[in-house]
Order: sequence, then C-alpha cells, then structure tokens
Amino acid sequence: MEIMFWLVLSLATAFFTAAGDALTKHYLRPLGTAKMALARVLGPIIILLPLLFLQSWPALDHTFWKTVLVLLPLETTALMCYMEAIRISPLSLTVPFLAFTPAFMILTGALILGEHLTRQGILGIFLIVFGSYALHFNTLRHGLTAPVKAIFKEKGSVLMLLVAFLYAITSVLGKLAVKHSNPFFFACFYFVLHGLFATALLAFFFKAYPLSLVRACPKGVFFIGITQSAMVICHMWAISLAPAAYMIAVKRLSVLFGVLMGGIFFREEAMWSRLLGAGLMLLGVFLIALSGP
Repeated sequence: MEIMFWLVLSLATAFFTAAGDALTKHYLRPLGTAKMALARVLGPIIILLPLLFLQSWPALDHTFWKTVLVLLPLETTALMCYMEAIRISPLSLTVPFLAFTPAFMILTGALILGEHLTRQGILGIFLIVFGSYALHFNTLRHGLTAPVKAIFKEKGSVLMLLVAFLYAITSVLGKLAVKHSNPFFFACFYFVLHGLFATALLAFFFKAYPLSLVRACPKGVFFIGITQSAMVICHMWAISLAPAAYMIAVKRLSVLFGVLMGGIFFREEAMWSRLLGAGLMLLGVFLIALSGP
C-alpha cells in the first residue's frame, strides 16, 4: 500500500507541476514574465511558513548557509527564464526540455559531488537528446538537420535548456544543503526563503507587487497558488516515502502532462511528434534514475 501511495503522490506532483505551467500561461501571460514569476512563488510561502516554525530546526553550519546563498540567485534566474519560455513559446516545445536536467546533473554531480557515469545513464542521455530531436520530426521534410535547426529557432526551447542546466546545478547544490540539514526542513525553509527573496527582487527591479498582482488577476493567483502549494506538499510527502531518484523520475511525467495540456488547452500543433519526443525524453529520465545509487 505504501508503495502505491508514494507513486500516487509523485504522479500528483507531476500533474500539479504541469497544471501550474498551463494556468500561469493562460491567466498571466498578458501581464508579463515578472508577474508570472511572482504568482509562482506566493502560494508556497503562505502554505510552508507555518510548517517551518512547527518543526525543530537542525544545526545549520557554514556549508549550509554558503550553499543557500549561491542557490538563491541561480534559482531566481531559472524561474525568470522558465516563465519567459512558457510565455513566448508552446508548452509542448518548452517543458520537454526540462528532461535535460538529469542529463546535466550527471555532469554537475560528477564535478560537485564526485558522482560517476554509468552505461545506463549514458543511454538515458542519448534518449533525452534524441527525444529533443524527435520533437521536431514534422520538419524532416526539409532535411535531416531541420529538427536541430528548429530547436534553436524556438527561443522558448533555448531558454528552457538554460533552465534545465541551472536546475542541474541547483539540484546538486540542494542535495548538498540537505546533507547539512534534513529533507523536510530544507524543503520548507528553502521554498519560503526563495519565495521572499524572489518577491523582493521582482518588486525592486520589475515593480511587480503582490497586492497589485492579486488585484489584476485574483483568479489566476488563487489557482496558481493552489497548484504550486499542492505540488510542494506532494513532492515532500512522496520523497519521504521513496528513493529520491525514483520519485523525481515519476515527477518528470510533468513533461508528458505539459505536452498534453498544450495540445488540449492551447491547440498546439504537430502533437504526434511532440508526444513521441517527450516520451523518449521521459524514458531517458527513467533510465538515468534507475542507474543511480
């Protein structure tokens, strides 16, 4: 029963991740990237702040604080690129590139944590790369290199590749911070701290204020807040019940959910090739997860 429960929670995490993307694009795209980013960080602050103070805090050393200080600007940069990507490009051509995160993590894990590459991991990387090529199979009539050219013509795809690379760094740094605290505390602490940090930056540099955002689009802020908070809670609950690599692999089903939502709600085109590409990339993620320790 417990095995099924972590799987249900992981699937819920994937669904709420994709739903958050679709809702953000639907409701807040006209308001700009900064307000889209602001909406994404407000909900988890409200939900997780009480949980942060209802638990005992572990002893936090210099490594923890230095890691968090590096994480905050990287995570905020990734958030802004993420929101810009889904604002300007189809979901089915942006969210699949998040599958590159575990591929990049093999490199960042080796550099930062001394982790090693496996044959299964190499195959997983190949499937992710080939899946990104398959996303544009509908352009093959223009030549074998047309899908590659199409990737780099789509600005949102390029931005999401950058996001995947930044997440590969922040995921490994987050793992380091967890080693110097504990998983549940870090999840609550970091989502709250990053939310406050991002809110302050967005207000200072982009004049994106929480109250004005709520007034401009109350329904969007409400639904996005619900999905982001549900995603965080399901994520923390699932990862406490299952190996992290397996849980994160199932969470990456958000890639497939995102492509489906792009087709259903935004009438995006060439769905057969985009579903095929997303499926191959997802298979690569699972291989990388299963190759881990």
